[in-house]
Amino acid sequence: MGIEINGYPSFDELRVTPGFPSEERIHRGPVAVIECVQEIPCDPCAGACPRQAIRVGVDITVLPELIEDRCNGCGSCIAVCPGQAIFMVDINYSETEALVAFPYEYVPLPQDGEIVKAVNRDGTAVTTGRVVNVKTAKAFDHTAVISLAIHKDFVQHVRSIMKQGG
Repeated sequence: MGIEINGYPSFDELRVTPGFPSEERIHRGPVAVIECVQEIPCDPCAGACPRQAIRVGVDITVLPELIEDRCNGCGSCIAVCPGQAIFMVDINYSETEALVAFPYEYVPLPQDGEIVKAVNRDGTAVTTGRVVNVKTAKAFDHTAVISLAIHKDFVQHVRSIMKQGG
């Protein structure tokens, strides 16, 4: 069966890339998920990782590789990705919830504790989530990182929230 091409990376396309963590690693705790599928000259994620868990190499047009055993899910790589293609997932956040962290560049920013519509890769609302944290920093260059608690069933699907006030 071929990979479906529809304008955004499908889960089947993503899970075979070198930046996508194994199912076993996802269940061990917080981990980066690199959903980069285009071989373009780019490597800020590798330099941003304090544990050297992302490898791009000399030829910066290869897809970034996640070195699973080094990644602790700190999220330092999320805001530096110009393609907004890096996320953090923590399937063990609570008994029933997973945590997903993602880049967000819209205003207004949601507030901690706010219940929002969570969307998948194509922008379709698939569930609701609770904003756990909104991080902004000068080093993020106007990209906020939102951490969202969602039901565990949606951890591989939720990648952002519906734009607020729009």
